Amino acid sequence: MPRLTIDGKCLELDRGAAIKDACEVLGVPFGCAAGSCGTCVLVIESGMDNLMPRNAMELDMRLRPNERLACQARIHGGDVIATW
Repeated sequence: MPRLTIDGKCLELDRGAAIKDACEVLGVPFGCAAGSCGTCVLVIESGMDNLMPRNAMELDMRLRPNERLACQARIHGGDVIATW
């Protein structure tokens, strides 16, 4: 089962799950939760390949290569370690 670790706190997720709910439990704040405010930007330290490709909202946000929106990203498989 894939694991998401943010700032040292870890939760297991189902494969293909949106990481939003786990991020809320792990302390990531959300403003709009719709991909337009950028409040929930995560810096992915490792496991970027374990996330599904960026969606249109993330592409429009013009994130750095190691950043993802917690409200939009989905885990594909394997572990992801991030900071907020």
